Amino acid sequence: MDTESFKKVFLPYHQKLYRIAYRILQDTANAEDVVQETFIKLWNKRDEMDKIDNTEAFAIIILRNNCLDYLRKTKNDYHTNYDADIPETESLATRIELADEAVQVKNLIARLPDQQRQVMMMKHWDGYSDEEIEQATGISPGNIRVILSRARKTIREQYIKIRQ
Repeated sequence: MDTESFKKVFLPYHQKLYRIAYRILQDTANAEDVVQETFIKLWNKRDEMDKIDNTEAFAIIILRNNCLDYLRKTKNDYHTNYDADIPETESLATRIELADEAVQVKNLIARLPDQQRQVMMMKHWDGYSDEEIEQATGISPGNIRVILSRARKTIREQYIKIRQ
């Protein structure tokens, strides 16, 4: 397909392609960019166009795929992991207070007896199940529950003393 026939076939689709891209992306500049990328891909496939029955549908499919690629690519730019757990309504003072409390709890855990500290860390920080803790430490499931209960009670009591 030469330049003139390419223009005759695909340029009439420009407005329709733009409207579809805009509907998907909701942004004029990005829609224009994706339409241009679509025309580039169509131009690069111009030698294969004689095998395609419906050039309009082919152009729309390429456009749609370009839009989806763009959305996938930019998705991570807007959704970062570091702020996913913090609600937007939470104030800076509240976040600082929660961080201070977490440090205090970690310090209290560090002061626990070795066995209680080990089981507590495996259960709550490492996310181990009771069975996994049993396999790693050799402590029976009943003893694991008792150790966790005592550790939690000690931390709770010491935390209340600190907060008073």
